[in-house]
Amino acid sequence: MNVFLFAIILLLIFMTLVFFVALWRKDNSIVDIAYGLAFVLVSWTGFLSYGSSHSRQFLLLTLITIWGLRLATHISLRKRREDGEDPRYRQWRESWGKTFIWRSFLQIFMLQGTIIFLVSLPILLVINKPGGELGALDLLGLLIWLIGFTFEAVGDWQLLRFKQSSANRGRIIQSGLWRYTRHPNYFGEATLWWGIMLIALNSPSGWLAVISPLLINFLLLKVSGIPMLESKYQGNAEFAAYKNRTNAFFPWMPKPKGE
Repeated sequence: MNVFLFAIILLLIFMTLVFFVALWRKDNSIVDIAYGLAFVLVSWTGFLSYGSSHSRQFLLLTLITIWGLRLATHISLRKRREDGEDPRYRQWRESWGKTFIWRSFLQIFMLQGTIIFLVSLPILLVINKPGGELGALDLLGLLIWLIGFTFEAVGDWQLLRFKQSSANRGRIIQSGLWRYTRHPNYFGEATLWWGIMLIALNSPSGWLAVISPLLINFLLLKVSGIPMLESKYQGNAEFAAYKNRTNAFFPWMPKPKGE
């Protein structure tokens, strides 16, 4: 067995266990907490089973562990403030009816596991064949990861603080990083995976790592990220004005009000 097959089997087992926990709790949205943890699990078990203690492996393990644990912690804290299952998953629960169980297993948990495997390709490639010593490409990747992680972590923190105030209920955050992009956390998420990809390029088959950030960008920009989130604000005048002034993804100076 190689590290790639190992990761597939491990994710199949892990996501199946999360599925049964979700059935017991009647809350499929716990899959969002499992998302970041799955990367940490796959990375460390893959490294302990197939790694060679190369410095590039340790670098990527550190970056993915920091990112995955922070994301899981953030989503856990956010869920504490919410009432039950996330509305997206609740809507699927209601609309799927009698097919809910098998569709949940395949369309939520197994699909999530497949995405995690594809996105984790950079670390798996480096575990398999780490390449030469650390160099300029690793440093560039680390710097890009730091930019992305900062946008994601700070953006999430600013949004959490904004929502904690009862005066902001029903309002749209437009301060901090959110003044320059409507989705600083999504921009950060996409950016940090480009940084991880650059580090993985040092692996002999590292070009395959480009699948990871390309998939993340596609999901955030076209599928479950910006389109799904912004659809909730259709008809909201405050959001319409905010949308007219502020870039959706890449940070930039906002347009003056009234333009």
